[in-house]
Amino acid sequence: MLDDPRTVRISGDDTAAVFRRAEDADAEKRPDDYRGKPVPEAYVWCNLTSGNGSRALWLLLLPFMVVNLAHWMRPTSRRMKKTVRTYGLLVRLIGLSLTVLLVAAACEVAVDLTAWQCAGTPECAAERSWLGFLAPDASGHGGWWSQPGRRLALAAVVPAALTGLLWYLSQRTWSAYESQTPLPHQTDPEEEPGRTALGKPGFWYGRRLVARLRAAHTAAGFLTVAAAVGTSAARHDRRPGGSPLLDVLGWVLDVTLVLGGGIVVLVVWRRGRSENKLDQHLDEKLIHRLPLAALALLALTLVYAGWSRPEWTSEGRLPGNASFGAIALGQGLLVVALAVVARALYRTAPDPRTALRGFAGPAVAMLSCALGGVMSGGGAQRVADWLDGAGEPGSGGTIDGPPVLLTWQASVIPPLLVVVAALCGWLGVRTWRRARADRATIPAEYPGEPEDAARSRRIAGTRARAALTDRAPLLVGITSAVTLLLGAGALVGAWVSEEVPSEAAQGLPAFFEGVAETSQALGSWLIGFGFILFVTWGRRAYRDASARRTIGILWDVGTFWPRAAHPFAPPCYAERAVPDLTWRMHTWTRATRATGGRLVISGHSQGSVLAAAAAWQLWPSVRKRVALLTYGSPLERLYGRWFPAHFGPAALNSLHREVDCWRNLHRTTDPIGGPVRVVPDGDGPQVDREALKDPLVYGRTEEHPLPAPILGHSEYQADPAFAQERAKLLARLKPAVPAPRPRTTEAAEPAEPAAVVTAAPVDPPDTAA
Repeated sequence: MLDDPRTVRISGDDTAAVFRRAEDADAEKRPDDYRGKPVPEAYVWCNLTSGNGSRALWLLLLPFMVVNLAHWMRPTSRRMKKTVRTYGLLVRLIGLSLTVLLVAAACEVAVDLTAWQCAGTPECAAERSWLGFLAPDASGHGGWWSQPGRRLALAAVVPAALTGLLWYLSQRTWSAYESQTPLPHQTDPEEEPGRTALGKPGFWYGRRLVARLRAAHTAAGFLTVAAAVGTSAARHDRRPGGSPLLDVLGWVLDVTLVLGGGIVVLVVWRRGRSENKLDQHLDEKLIHRLPLAALALLALTLVYAGWSRPEWTSEGRLPGNASFGAIALGQGLLVVALAVVARALYRTAPDPRTALRGFAGPAVAMLSCALGGVMSGGGAQRVADWLDGAGEPGSGGTIDGPPVLLTWQASVIPPLLVVVAALCGWLGVRTWRRARADRATIPAEYPGEPEDAARSRRIAGTRARAALTDRAPLLVGITSAVTLLLGAGALVGAWVSEEVPSEAAQGLPAFFEGVAETSQALGSWLIGFGFILFVTWGRRAYRDASARRTIGILWDVGTFWPRAAHPFAPPCYAERAVPDLTWRMHTWTRATRATGGRLVISGHSQGSVLAAAAAWQLWPSVRKRVALLTYGSPLERLYGRWFPAHFGPAALNSLHREVDCWRNLHRTTDPIGGPVRVVPDGDGPQVDREALKDPLVYGRTEEHPLPAPILGHSEYQADPAFAQERAKLLARLKPAVPAPRPRTTEAAEPAEPAAVVTAAPVDPPDTAA
């Protein structure tokens, strides 16, 4: 439908809108013209995820998005509200540690490597003319900015600006997404309680929590910058012979930073999501005063650090680099605690279909910490390599380079990749064996057609590769466990040796020395390559619309969920899309005189998830006049397994009972969609139709002279089964008002029109309704 140039927008804006053909634009006003005919329309929301070029910068927020996903991967539980709250709290604390890690990495690059080490080393500063005004001269003195404290204060502007940028992006997207008001809730005594939180009034309205978390994380960022600059100056002032006044100010600063950090943790600790009601209250004093107080403390810290200290010189690494080890240790302990809590929740309602037996959330949280480490360590490594003109940082170059722990963490990347490569190889062998076993059965599915070995091989290979999606939990679980063990080893090695791996291995047998040197060199290159890959991919997506759409598809899953764990994560598009769809479905079904109140909402891929979420938000009386048609749907295969507390068997079975009817189409060649595995209610129809044939025909026939393509996840609407199922759903739906009395004795068609709304997640040419 959207390929038709006569398609017009009837509601919405440039971000998300409802489209119809021009001749159907005013169908509600002409019900007599649509007796027995559906009124097709499409809800297009692709610009919520692929949008303009600035969306490509969201790639840099990937660790925040991943840890936010971990919050929603909580296992299904029974009667354990306090444990559920503990789970959410632990994920929020992990998210807070990622913000501190990102800002600390920016401080490492700007404050330590650039202002402290390079600008304080004549050989390094001489090769960087733009650092000349910061560098001391041959006599040890120089311009006004040459004193270490003043250099640090000036460089602190960079991480402070990064914190301010994150606050601005979160604030702007908050106004565009979280501020959308959902449909007012209506209670019903027949409504099934406690099946899923997606039907609660405040689920898609997270303004209050996001505002609180944004204030806390912004304050944490400013406090991290203040700690990086102020504690170094305070440590210098505690040396014998220093100024007593500055010594006292240093202690006051340290105490204030500890109190400020405690307040930030308390804000994150105190409150989670409020979903049982539409909470429009905002903690105005908190969200304004906390970041401003942290910013004021940072300004005072910069003044304190910039105070004249002629005797202060910068040598080695900046004091306080042990903070990276503390962050890594804290993240590891939080992930382990999260795993214990997740296991306790899973044991109350075990389900073998749940990904990783309830450990999906902790595993994904561990991967978010690893991504944060790659991005922070990779940036520090590449900047150190660029500034160091004489050799490898930490190995006789002009500067000492980043903290030893970052080098150890980079060194464990090669063994991790070896494990991942071995696992991928094992999966590849299993896929090949499965394809070979299925190859012989495929011709029997197309009786009467001559056998074609190449055709069978291609179909079997596509099915086997599509089945790899069900192996994703294994890959994620093993990768996460190995990452945790290697990270712990890197932390111990850095703390015990206080040297980079190549130096720590000296004196060991030649084999171990060679392994350490190879891992360090290769790991440094890989972690830098990973950081550059993020930057270049984001830059390409900024300029290339097709690449931006690819990233948008990835974001479809990652940003479906509200920002419950991290306020700087990419915004939740569903907080705009679900209210849009809910309001549209509500207005159509309520306008019974003009439309008959009948509605079939069809959703492909992520659109089926939005359709289900919107149906849960409808009034119970309205939900009974809605039919669902889903195809290529990840509702159970991905969401039901990875997010069981919200899309588990109980939730999907409840949705099946609450809507009028539901049919689901899927293919064995589809790597994303699958059956929803809903148990039929009594004598009602099955939700899942038998897997569709793909390709539709095996070889060349008179009706199909060219080979039919293997469609996989696309073009479900081109299959004849789609039109058949849609017609059955329309026939099954009962009009909300009686139809006019027929004038003849023949069976009359329904007098009222019915809407067929398609929720479309991808670009308009692929979203025909």
